Amino acid sequence: MRIASLFFATLLPTLPLATSAAEIPFIDLDSDRYRQILVDHEPGQYLGHPTTALLDDGKTILTVYPKGHGRGGIVYKRSSDGGPTWSDRLPVPESWATSREVPTLHRMTDAAGKKRIVMFSGLYPVRMAVTEDEGANWSELAPVGDWGGIVAMGCHFEVRGRPGHYRVLFHDDGRFLREGSKQEKPVVFTLYSSTTEDGGLTWSQPSAIFSSSEVHLCEPGVIRSPDGKRLAVLLRENARRKNSHLIFSDDEGENWSEPRELPITLTGDRHTGQYAPDGRLLVSFRGITPGTGSVRETGESVGPLPTAGDWAAWVGTWDDLVSGAPGQYVVRLMDNKKGADTAYPGVEILPDGTFVLVTYGHWTRGEEPYVMCVRLRLEELDAKAERAAKIALSPDGRTVAPAAE
Repeated sequence: MRIASLFFATLLPTLPLATSAAEIPFIDLDSDRYRQILVDHEPGQYLGHPTTALLDDGKTILTVYPKGHGRGGIVYKRSSDGGPTWSDRLPVPESWATSREVPTLHRMTDAAGKKRIVMFSGLYPVRMAVTEDEGANWSELAPVGDWGGIVAMGCHFEVRGRPGHYRVLFHDDGRFLREGSKQEKPVVFTLYSSTTEDGGLTWSQPSAIFSSSEVHLCEPGVIRSPDGKRLAVLLRENARRKNSHLIFSDDEGENWSEPRELPITLTGDRHTGQYAPDGRLLVSFRGITPGTGSVRETGESVGPLPTAGDWAAWVGTWDDLVSGAPGQYVVRLMDNKKGADTAYPGVEILPDGTFVLVTYGHWTRGEEPYVMCVRLRLEELDAKAERAAKIALSPDGRTVAPAAE
């Protein structure tokens, strides 16, 4: 393994995983058609990789997504009622048609209290557009600097105690950090962070967090502890050699713990999470596990969990993340009909405790993917969990237990 991590920390002890065998309920919501709301479908056109932003009114949700697999002109829609209905496609600046990557939305506020939403579009150079009127009007895409990255920005968080200061995390595989960058052999994946001090208008040069050719950690998704003091970042493992990974920071992202594997119940791509009113976490992601191939391959078997290849979710607690426990239950939100080409989800929580989740997938066999919304409450899942089938896990929670002879 090659590790180059100037900001690597040993602030946090390596925590043991759960040591007793466990069974975890599996809840399948695919047949709950009443939950499923069409956001956008264009016959013959690939629509994928949405991101969302919930506005201060607690019901207006913005979403953007590309016309293509990870790249293509950006489509923009909004829901004014928390997800049950969605607008027609809204006008966007001309430069949005030139997006080369997955767009991501990030709400930020500067030190003077000015609110804005920043949309990033990655590869080289990373570009961004800004709205300061809750999405009514947007700027053109413009470079943030002389650097690039993949799925920029994977996640962001406000630096505690420093109004207007935010940190974003993203990754690169050697191709896009600088103009003319070349991949190394073997390929090295590096996690980076960049910071802003003015509420998202200007950004620092990226700094490396972790780099490896053995585990390809990418697509960071951040969750803050209930007391606000610790950050956890869930990471896709793109080499498909290991489960997804987790890192922690106790100093607002200045230093990070050594990555460790997550249970198989949280293994997948592009984790996005929110807390429910009762303090539990719902994390949604693309279900995919070690040993699988390309996410665009055909075929039905892409992993040992019933959520593999599908739009997945996990329900558990912050303590489950810290201890390595498998969580409370796993969920299939919708059944993806082609390989594992699905589920870069937006996850929002409404004031009444309703989760609104938005993503793309091959929801109709033989058709290009399109964008759907699912709404749920944890109380509904709790009732289903009581009679759900159980998945047996290995003692350390990292694999599904072998079937009995």
